[in-house]
Amino acid sequence: MHSDDEAVISAKALLDTGAHLGHQSRRWNPRMKEYIYGTRSGVHLIDLTKTVTKVQEAYLALRHIVSENGKVLFVGTKPAASEAIAEEAVRSGSFYMNHKWLGGTMTNFKTISKRIKLLKTLQDQENEGGFDHLPKKVALAKRKLIAKLSSTIEGIKEMRRVPNALIVVDPVDEHNAVAEAKILHIPVFALLDTNCDPTTVDYAIPCNDDSAKTIKLIVGVLADAVVEAKGGEPVYAYKSDSEVFASMDDAIKTVDKIEELRLIKAKFREDSYLLRGKSRNNKKSKSSHGKKPVEEEKVEAAPAAAEEAKEPEASKGE
Repeated sequence: MHSDDEAVISAKALLDTGAHLGHQSRRWNPRMKEYIYGTRSGVHLIDLTKTVTKVQEAYLALRHIVSENGKVLFVGTKPAASEAIAEEAVRSGSFYMNHKWLGGTMTNFKTISKRIKLLKTLQDQENEGGFDHLPKKVALAKRKLIAKLSSTIEGIKEMRRVPNALIVVDPVDEHNAVAEAKILHIPVFALLDTNCDPTTVDYAIPCNDDSAKTIKLIVGVLADAVVEAKGGEPVYAYKSDSEVFASMDDAIKTVDKIEELRLIKAKFREDSYLLRGKSRNNKKSKSSHGKKPVEEEKVEAAPAAAEEAKEPEASKGE
């Protein structure tokens, strides 16, 4: 097992995924002020040196929980997070929900357990050919029920009790999951953007929670904490980087300006959709048929204090 002092992740690795890009400065949550480095093109820039520290803290805490036989539930239902959540949870031998949060998953686990039992029974029946001799309509109805149940609880099918830790991507989107964890005093590890409130979770990791690459990296590192606690070898964590930055000032100078501009435009498009009240989850187009879903987010309105709070210096990131 690696020592506690060994760096889990580097600012360079985060920077390469666009992890430093937050939301438009006017959509910020003042409670994220300590994690904001400055602004560029109207978008807040996240101080990745602080993200590195927060990832380190989260990694060590999560590794400890799992070393004490704790179980982890990964949650991320937005398109940008769905695939990574499922892949990394499976790799680490954990549980996940990546399409829709089912209310009461933790606070009413007894009822959820009944749905899990039903899903297993139906799947067993289908695998054993139990549907072959049923009327077509009945067999079709059962298969539709399997599909419906699988979309929400396939990732927790083997969960016997409530988890000991919750990992979420975007606590604004996953506010119901976070609320249930709080009721049960389950520690919450969260990837959150500049529009979020870090005080609602136990381990806040400031980053671009709309970037699939950023999510894959950080969720992968957290999954490594689980893997390492079980005696496995990390895949994303502890990867040495030849370029180490002493500050965000040094890091920002190495950014690929063209790629960064593309990502900034993407953030503006996300906010534009939200302002028009459209859901990226439900939006489909012929041009996107057969392709991966467009990344999405739902923005929580910043508290009223936002109007009075003073934003971080914009000149730093210019």
